[in-house]
Amino acid sequence: MGAAPTLPGAIGIVGGGQLAWMLAEAAQRRGVDLVVQTPNPHDPAVALASRVVQADVRDAGATRQLAQQCLAISFENEWLDLEALAPLAADGVCFLPSLEALRPLVCKRSQRDLLQRLHLPCPRWFGLDQLRSSPGGESPAPAGEGTSATEQGAACSGDSTSSPASPSTVTSPGLPEGFAYPLMAKLASGGYDGRGTAVLRSEADLQTLLEQVNPADWIVEEFVVFEQELALVAARDQAGEVVCLPLVQTHQHQQVCDWVLAPVEASHALQQRARNVAASLLTALDYVGVLSIEFFYGPQGLLVNELAPRTHNSGHYSIEACNLSQFDLQLLTVGGARAGEPQLQVPGALMVNLLGFDDRSPDHPDADYPQQRAALQALPQLHIHWYGKQGSSVGRKLGHATVLLEQQDPHARRLEAMQRLEEIRRIWPLPPSASSASDSVHGA
Repeated sequence: MGAAPTLPGAIGIVGGGQLAWMLAEAAQRRGVDLVVQTPNPHDPAVALASRVVQADVRDAGATRQLAQQCLAISFENEWLDLEALAPLAADGVCFLPSLEALRPLVCKRSQRDLLQRLHLPCPRWFGLDQLRSSPGGESPAPAGEGTSATEQGAACSGDSTSSPASPSTVTSPGLPEGFAYPLMAKLASGGYDGRGTAVLRSEADLQTLLEQVNPADWIVEEFVVFEQELALVAARDQAGEVVCLPLVQTHQHQQVCDWVLAPVEASHALQQRARNVAASLLTALDYVGVLSIEFFYGPQGLLVNELAPRTHNSGHYSIEACNLSQFDLQLLTVGGARAGEPQLQVPGALMVNLLGFDDRSPDHPDADYPQQRAALQALPQLHIHWYGKQGSSVGRKLGHATVLLEQQDPHARRLEAMQRLEEIRRIWPLPPSASSASDSVHGA
């Protein structure tokens, strides 16, 4: 961990899950008071927080109470009611990132619009609701040509829960020019870890989706053929300085992150391109805090897949592997200190998610997988972070393990990482596959 500058006051965090828990760990190491707002007294961050405001994360009145105890407030996730928080900001409550910086990032539709406005590369897409105005198969305009930015953003400002479309408005749609099946449909707000996605392989699939959901809540993207999925965690401090963790490779299992390898074997030009994308976004938004970017890399070059205005699964390795973790960066930037450039302290690291591979209720005698955890702890150079969640379900993120790698040569380091991954998976298997989806096509 880097030198710990003195922060002038407590920091508030809306949310009490594993990201807030790891932030609270970092806050304890730095002697920073962290106050969390969360409804469940058993949420992971509650045990480590300095104080707790026990209330729903969307309770703006409780957030006002939180603000009375804090220098600034940040967030664990992007599922925010910005309109409810706006009066607090108007009264001087300091949100970092600011509500205006968060506004284009809280749903995938406005993210895509932002990327288009900044001329940053992303998969081609259109709003599902654009098809409804095209009876008889007439091709609608792609996103950005027939829909204003205001209209696109409005689809993200309300309740993101999908509701059935009126039968009278559902037609047999044609696709925008240049699009062909298969396609990936995504819920614009509220989806995570593969939830809120649908693969559209034919017009029949598209018609079925239109009949089941509110099209204004969904976007549709081209399938992207890629060679690797990459991720970058970046931060911008209150002085405007942008810093980045190393660019990493991520690997998904059933659209949930399986493992992360840091650093990725990539040319200097590719790494610089990713950093330039991050700097462009952070500067354009006047963003203060941590921003995480997921990329596809393949024949089309580097494409932005999704943006997360927070710390991220792909940055967990930094706790042990870097002098400044992503959680240190969040504390420093939100607390008003300068953010230094993080540096790897080891040749590399492998982060492996520990996902529930069966259903175990909180009163199950082995609800927290004691045998598997003990076996993992016995492996060399391995660090376990167990989130302390109540019970287990298939695919639920229960913790993660970080292995510090020793090989300097990138090819040898990758072989080392895959050998260590095999060790871990012999003890902690992946959850059963629900599908045989290819790893080489577009995921959520």
